[in-house]
Amino acid sequence: MLARRSIGTTALAAALLAASAVHAQERGADIGKGEYIASCAVCHGLGGKGDGPLAPQLKQAVADLTVIQKNNRGVFPFDRVYDVIDGREAVLAHGPRDMPVWGGIFGMRSREQTGGSATESFTRGEILALVGYIYSLQAK
Repeated sequence: MLARRSIGTTALAAALLAASAVHAQERGADIGKGEYIASCAVCHGLGGKGDGPLAPQLKQAVADLTVIQKNNRGVFPFDRVYDVIDGREAVLAHGPRDMPVWGGIFGMRSREQTGGSATESFTRGEILALVGYIYSLQAK
């Protein structure tokens, strides 16, 4: 009887963990989409095509985020996209930085929201969610 109850409890726990993982994944997509709309869409547009309302006012053309994977031979350059968004480490060879340094902005926001704790973890989470959402915009 005890073994049956233990198996049932284990199965229930496994089902709850699986449901929780799916919910966390969906929540991550929501966080990334929300952050994209709040921080990126003004330049890159809602669909990521570089046609946001601010784009015509900028000196340089805004990148079409839907073709990142296509322009990299079918491989989404996750680390490069992360680094471009983070922007806290300047790379002189990349030339001038036309995009805001979101890593610093997310860091300031995290200090406000967490009272100074877990700042780097919060910042990384925001950027990871955003990169995940940008990946979802890739042209199929």
